[in-house]
Amino acid sequence: MDLDRSCLDLMIRLLELDQDQGSTVVVDSAVQLSAREIAKMKEKIRKLCDTVHNKHLDLQNITTGHLAMETLLSLTSKRAGDWFKEELRLLGGLDHIVDKVKECVDNLNREDDKEKLVSSLWGAERCLRVLESVTVHNPENQSYLIAYKDSSLIVSSAKALRRCEQMIQRYSREMSSDWAAVGKAVEDCMRAIIGVLLNLTHDNEWGSTKTGEQEDLIVTALNCVLKVPQYLPQEQRFDVRVLLFLQRERAAVLAEAQTDDLIKEAPKASLDQSGEWQEEGGEIQWVANDNEANKQDDGKKKEKDDEDEELDLNKALQHAGKHMEDSIVASYTALLLGCLCQGSPMNVTTVRENLPKGDFSIMTEMLKKFLNFMNLTCDVGTTGQKSISRIIDYLEHC
Repeated sequence: MDLDRSCLDLMIRLLELDQDQGSTVVVDSAVQLSAREIAKMKEKIRKLCDTVHNKHLDLQNITTGHLAMETLLSLTSKRAGDWFKEELRLLGGLDHIVDKVKECVDNLNREDDKEKLVSSLWGAERCLRVLESVTVHNPENQSYLIAYKDSSLIVSSAKALRRCEQMIQRYSREMSSDWAAVGKAVEDCMRAIIGVLLNLTHDNEWGSTKTGEQEDLIVTALNCVLKVPQYLPQEQRFDVRVLLFLQRERAAVLAEAQTDDLIKEAPKASLDQSGEWQEEGGEIQWVANDNEANKQDDGKKKEKDDEDEELDLNKALQHAGKHMEDSIVASYTALLLGCLCQGSPMNVTTVRENLPKGDFSIMTEMLKKFLNFMNLTCDVGTTGQKSISRIIDYLEHC
């Protein structure tokens, strides 16, 4: 189904209609539906809903607003062109989605009912995904959402992040499989929250100020960096978006990309038996064997050697990928510490006391390497590169 302005307008009008009339069925004044007819109509709708395989549909809550919101979220998650981003704001769609976020977040305290808790987490995450999509490179939507109802979205996001940071420790999939569904929902919701906050604070002093005003948000974010990873599955622990949010720079988008994709797409090596792949200092090198003459004629032996070589290459790539992850995290950590040191002699002293030999060079060297890497992969002169250059210059004069 293609989504156009008329469809979007209809969905939003249905949302507004449902809010005005509650859960009652609105019909022409000349037509009166009996309870039996209404039940029959709802049963037809349930059967139709069964055919779309939407796990988020509550078939026991068939109302105009519920169906309209589910349709809106399902369609908008994949259709966020420039025209749509603007129309969603002008027609009032953003208002309904932000209100839905607040409703879901307010229900996160009800941990006695696991199904309702997961439903609230899912609901908040889906709405936040749409809001993240429509605020990317869209200052108008960013400003609108920051202002809407006294920064309601930022307040709800900060509250949700705080609740998720607390819940991830209790419902970690790493600790217990009994709460796997809750743990997965908490993880997904946290990522969606951070994505929205990143967009609202990117190069936006107003958004950054409003976000920074939220109660305990900086402490919560630091806990997400320092404590939360131990409760996440191993493959998800490399995610530096929280660090990006803390220092409010978004230019190095590549830091959000997992290096797993590079590993999966690595070219298959030719089956050369003259040496082996080895990883050293984050670099992959081909090391020749001392004796190439001793080749095995046995077919099974050759096949095993081929498999071993491929394993060696994959192992080397994995080591290099891990080295890249560590380097990116180290770079953003250095950048964050540099930001904290600016204008604060006390912070400079504290950081210096915890560095090897009290020397900032270990930080500046890491940042210079990262800056060179960004210059090769990003447009020169972006906000992130300027920030890194500024911090390097500051640390070199400390």
